[in-house]
Amino acid sequence: MNGNASASIGENSSVIAAIGSRGIKVVIPILKNMFFRRQHPKVTTFKERVDRLRSASFTLEDLPDGRVKVIKHGVAAIIGDEGANQPDIERAGIVVGNEIAALLSGGYQMFLQTPSGKRMPAMAEQLKALHQFEDDVKEALGVTNLYNTSLGTTSASHAYDRVAGYGKPHPRPWEKKSV
Repeated sequence: MNGNASASIGENSSVIAAIGSRGIKVVIPILKNMFFRRQHPKVTTFKERVDRLRSASFTLEDLPDGRVKVIKHGVAAIIGDEGANQPDIERAGIVVGNEIAALLSGGYQMFLQTPSGKRMPAMAEQLKALHQFEDDVKEALGVTNLYNTSLGTTSASHAYDRVAGYGKPHPRPWEKKSV
């Protein structure tokens, strides 16, 4: 042969011609490694993810219901296992006493509100600490950080007090008032 494979040998003839007739046993492992190289992703358990938080110098407290309270630099979050070994960051906020004050948007200002109802204005340092904390927790847990949350601190609760009649039912002119 002159280095070119003949058409009568088959479609892999150029491979066989290049490695010779003795190397046919080598072709199978090469093809297997070449075409089936995709690695299966390792599924990390919730416990392994929590251990990563511990190694990232977060303080952890196990709660009775199986969730974990994560604390670092005066900011805390409660993390639970939502199933399929995916962590769920349920609530993150500033530690006030032994409660976690969640962020509340007042429209013109951000507030911190505890579950017991205490409300206080949020300072810029607290917002920066909360944002940094959320980023660090998501990175340690291996959770995807979405675009809108990576821009700045986001709030799940909104309370706009400057809108007249906010939260009250609106009058319906087609309904007649009963006298």
